Order: sequence, then C-alpha cells, then structure tokens
Amino acid sequence: MIRLGSLAGYPFEGPRVLVGWTPPATAAVFAVVFKPEPDADRYAVIDVDHADDLSAARLPFQHPRAPCWIRRAGDRYRLAICTYEVPGGLRSHREQIARELVAIYRPGCHPEQYDPAWKDEWIGEYRAPTTAPLTTPREPGGETSAGTGSYSTDGV
Repeated sequence: MIRLGSLAGYPFEGPRVLVGWTPPATAAVFAVVFKPEPDADRYAVIDVDHADDLSAARLPFQHPRAPCWIRRAGDRYRLAICTYEVPGGLRSHREQIARELVAIYRPGCHPEQYDPAWKDEWIGEYRAPTTAPLTTPREPGGETSAGTGSYSTDGV
C-alpha cells in the first residue's frame, strides 16, 4: 500500500510492476509511477487518471499515454501502477481525486496540468467583522497577499 495525495492521502494498492499486471474489471483511480533511483523506496508519479473499468482502459501498454510512460521511466520494466477503488465513489469522485493528484504531483505524461495558484482579482478585497484579508502566502516562503512575507496564526 502507498499513500498518494495531500495530508494522509488516499490508500492506493501497489505499487505493482506494470509488466505482467492484469487490470481488474473495476472502477478506480490509477497512478503510473517509477523509481528514479532504483535502490530508494521513493516513487515519481508520471501519470494519474481514472477509469470506469480498468480492464477496458487499454492498460497496461495499449493505453494512449503508454509511450510517454516508457520514455519517462527509460524502460517498461521500471514502471509500476497504483490503484485506488474509491469506497462508494461515483465517477465524479474519481475525477476529483485524479484532478487533485494531478495538481499535487504535476505528472509529466498527463495532458492537463492544474495550477494551484490564485490571484487577488479572483477573490477580491473584502472586510467583514468575522473575516480578515487572506494571510496565506501564494508560494511556500513567499509573500502574503498583504505583502508582509509572513502570516498570522491567530486569523487576523
């Protein structure tokens, strides 16, 4: 089992070597990974997607992005797959989890990339007795929306 995602993450089965893997006939989110350093226990996420039926998704090597996976890993034998069957999850749940993982890991073989940044004009300036201006930085260690470079933990 491997956890992928933010905080505690999602409990994915695997990683399993992609060569010789037979996809089950089940709905799931999947991540294609490889070890950049073969002796380390760390994996690089190179693609994330979901399927209503993994056995119909043309996995492992008939998938349209399989050539990219092989190119990124350097060899098809270095590829592995992790799957997460969302308990009670609908297609919309799997789509959201896949989008979240793409935003976090920015896998090079995924055709869409999501920018987690925000701009002032999207939120706007506001004042209310129960709120204060946003205090979280746009980038880790960067400036806050107020331009101070630090943020308060007391909410003001």
